[in-house]
Amino acid sequence: MPPGTSAIGIFLRGLPGPVQRRRLGPRGPEVSALGLGCMGINQSYGEPDPKGGEATIRRALELGIDFFDTADVYGPYTNEEVVGRALRESGSRFFLATKCGIVRGEGGSLSGRDGSPAHIRESCEASLRRLGVERIDLYYLHRVDPKVPIEVSVGAMAELVDDGKVRYLGLSEVDAGTLRRACAVHPITAVQSEYSLWTREPEEGILPACRELGVGFVPFSPLGRGFLTGRLSGTEDLPASDFRRSIPRFQPGPLQRNLRLVDRLGALARELSLTPAQLALAWLLAQGPDLVPIPGTKRPEYLEENAAAAEVRLSRRDLERIEEAVPKGAVEGARYSSPNRPQPAGR
Repeated sequence: MPPGTSAIGIFLRGLPGPVQRRRLGPRGPEVSALGLGCMGINQSYGEPDPKGGEATIRRALELGIDFFDTADVYGPYTNEEVVGRALRESGSRFFLATKCGIVRGEGGSLSGRDGSPAHIRESCEASLRRLGVERIDLYYLHRVDPKVPIEVSVGAMAELVDDGKVRYLGLSEVDAGTLRRACAVHPITAVQSEYSLWTREPEEGILPACRELGVGFVPFSPLGRGFLTGRLSGTEDLPASDFRRSIPRFQPGPLQRNLRLVDRLGALARELSLTPAQLALAWLLAQGPDLVPIPGTKRPEYLEENAAAAEVRLSRRDLERIEEAVPKGAVEGARYSSPNRPQPAGR
């Protein structure tokens, strides 16, 4: 499509073709332009659905998506088993990311953070067993432990690279200063943070720092935890166990005002022959070739919808109209119910 033309007609009717590829940072590994966030297979977004999740992983591989994101704490501890089994049984090549550093207490409740060298090494060994792999492609510190200097945590992770248990290192939800300190210890390949049309904070600090330091950026929840799909009209649409019921942005007052933004996004998407989810993902992909979003789903049909977004080419005017529909700072309500508590990622 010639530069500057509209996205109209780009959406492939029927099934999307193989997903294009991107590099995590200028010196990092090449992966599919969209990854798959796997947390929702086992937790947070309604009832667990391991079978549906495995089918979605297999379909992702068929579409050329080879970047899969999990964590030891998801499930807890069952998500890695599901993801590892599905990938191993596929016989396909894949790039697998997992995380350590968030601790579960009795009954599976989130109880804190542990970035100590002993915990990092123990967690890595346990993840390798659950995943059934000899080496983890990308190993993140899920959240920084305020009791342990980042230099100590990253130093312990670097030893895992030296031992051949991990290929690349990543950090999740860190600020620019912490990233700089980490990079002084060992190269950081990727930073993962929430980023979407409804969460723009990375633009002010961590994303410019990643680009300065040559670090790839992996947006989680690129569809606003499902809000930007246009499928939610209220919390009554969510299962009783869905953690979004506790998020301020999903509470009745903010939710109804935020829905107006999604309505405007949906109207523009229809004009461009796209779904709201595809338009939101296409906008994110257009923010730079160093971004690799990881929308999460446990349903193959949603995966196919998301994958088609990688084929969309938005014009400059399209991007301007998206910004007009969902202006920066227009979303009401906080991201989490408690800013100090570790929280899950997702679609």
